[in-house]
Amino acid sequence: MIQNSKFNIQNFGLGKVFFLCIYLFFLQSCYSFTLSSLSPETKTIQIKEFPNNAALMNANLAQQFSTDIQNRFLQRTTLKGASENPDILIEGEIIDYSITPTTISSAVNAPGGNIQAAQNKLTITVKVHYENRIEPDKSFDRTYSDEAVFSSDLDINAIETSQVKVVNERIINKIFNDIVANW
Repeated sequence: MIQNSKFNIQNFGLGKVFFLCIYLFFLQSCYSFTLSSLSPETKTIQIKEFPNNAALMNANLAQQFSTDIQNRFLQRTTLKGASENPDILIEGEIIDYSITPTTISSAVNAPGGNIQAAQNKLTITVKVHYENRIEPDKSFDRTYSDEAVFSSDLDINAIETSQVKVVNERIINKIFNDIVANW
């Protein structure tokens, strides 16, 4: 061991090192870092099915969205599912599901000058009713929308397995952040 060192563990004392470790352990256990703005009294949640009331129908959209939002809240919070008298109620409906062209391309030498979409945009809009029975002032009714742009070369099955999942995830992130993180 270096004798001229300013810090020497023998001079500091093993008892003090042990005390410092215990102190840091208890300090860490007293503080829990969560970004949740939910009251500690909030224990239960009910998330009802989100029916698809959009003009353009996607047969799997309502089930996929409802399952994904339920999983997000039950897996990333300490809330327990409840079928009666929940502390938090989330319900709503899918009000828009549309696929629209965003970029147009035309074949110069095509007979008849056909115009074709080079890129399309998928838009999903969801209306949400959030009721917080523990803290009623945090309750709200909001509309969430998001979109994804994709190549027009994709077939409808590819869109529904990949792009719908991406847009659903973004919308659920917004809803989750507004309710749990209060951003």
